[in-house]
Amino acid sequence: MDATKEEINIALHEAQVAFLSYKNTSGKKKAELLRAIAQEIDALGNTLVETVMRETNLPEARVISERARTTGHCRMFADLVEEGSWVEARIDTAQPNRTPAPKPDLRKMLIPIGPVVVFGAANFPLAYSTMGGDSVSALAAGCPVIVKAHPAHAETSGLVAQAIQRAITRTGMPKNIFQHLYGKSFEVGQALVNHPLTKAVGFTGSLAGGKALFDIASRRAEPIPVFAEMSSINPVILLPDSLEKDFEKTALLLAASITQGVGQFCTNPGLIIAQDNSALEKFTTKLHDEINKVLPATMLHQGIADNYHKRLDQTLSQQGVKVEAQSDSKASSMQGQSLIASVPASEFLKNHLLAEEVFGPFSLIVKCKNLQELHAVVSHNSGQLTASVIGSEVEIEKHKNLFNVLIEKAGRLIVNGVPTGVEVCPSQNHGGPFPSTTDSRFTAVGTDAIKRFARPVAFQNFPHALLPDELKNENPLKIWRYSNSEWGKN
Repeated sequence: MDATKEEINIALHEAQVAFLSYKNTSGKKKAELLRAIAQEIDALGNTLVETVMRETNLPEARVISERARTTGHCRMFADLVEEGSWVEARIDTAQPNRTPAPKPDLRKMLIPIGPVVVFGAANFPLAYSTMGGDSVSALAAGCPVIVKAHPAHAETSGLVAQAIQRAITRTGMPKNIFQHLYGKSFEVGQALVNHPLTKAVGFTGSLAGGKALFDIASRRAEPIPVFAEMSSINPVILLPDSLEKDFEKTALLLAASITQGVGQFCTNPGLIIAQDNSALEKFTTKLHDEINKVLPATMLHQGIADNYHKRLDQTLSQQGVKVEAQSDSKASSMQGQSLIASVPASEFLKNHLLAEEVFGPFSLIVKCKNLQELHAVVSHNSGQLTASVIGSEVEIEKHKNLFNVLIEKAGRLIVNGVPTGVEVCPSQNHGGPFPSTTDSRFTAVGTDAIKRFARPVAFQNFPHALLPDELKNENPLKIWRYSNSEWGKN
């Protein structure tokens, strides 16, 4: 049942009260909570796995893998906040005798921003939902979280929410640092974003959904950040010499990536850009053979399947688009049929619809007459989560100007690999220029995701006793101090 406006109001007020104490919780205590959450999620065992499978049609191996990723993310953030340097403590000690003006004592660090609303994602019922990357990084920062469960896997979300509450009780944390609400209607999401006590929003989903939330947040009396991951077609550029030599290997690599998980990944390679020659013909033939072997598979829910079929039909009806490969077997309305199409670069460049995401097991090959046209297609693309280049080292060196363009277009650049498979580690960046996200300065995966839910505060001439522990001289955390005009780590 959808949460009422009164329930939403109560949840945000309770979150704000919890924030007043939770924001001062030590890194050690927050780490204890995050590890306890991981343990409680693991303890759900087969009940969780079977529930996810029933609600989402995902296979057992995928669910087990995603659960491990979710709990691993919790433990990674536990290590981060326990170690403590993520707050970026800076200390500039006073110089009262400096001329021509004395220098005050200044100390700065990141602090949590307040209650965060998180929208569960359709395609990752665990890793991007109730205790996904948004929730865990917000809790790690010291922010209470209000999750709106995704209606496509509401029971799964409820199970995980109960596990989180058990961990909160075990560790003696304020009860309302995590709250769980249901809501199918847009009005629920709108009310959550509009509430004056909401300080930030985490969202993974469609461009229309993310942009709508962003616009609501921007129109508030007090605008707030919306960290939305939305739309990406993740172009893969095939350089000609390498394609001539390794067309078969490249086709196998891309066929597996395009069809993995019925194409329901934000990093699915939806665009292949290459020079139109005999090597591309051989690549396309091999890709055709591989795609034809892939049976249609059930998608996450009817809404995603309907949207895939609609967007696929729309794309295939455009001028110059030609079907190159598709699964032999006929798909039902709930299934995604793998399909590859092609289009001349000249048609692609004048039709913005061809550069929009088709969420599912689909990829469009853009055939370029020459390298000049290939560069034009690359430049034509909007912001992406990823961009890949497949080529030899010598060839890549020759085309390094491509990377000067791609670095402006994407958050993660890949050489001789595919975009699917997002490693969860501190060096990862899962974000990119609009429309892939609403703020390209941040990542949704990896430890830097915590910085979305924190802000810097400087403390000038503060009494030592009133300073946060992280800014006291005797504190053993890694900090930066200013001394003799040089920066040095202590």
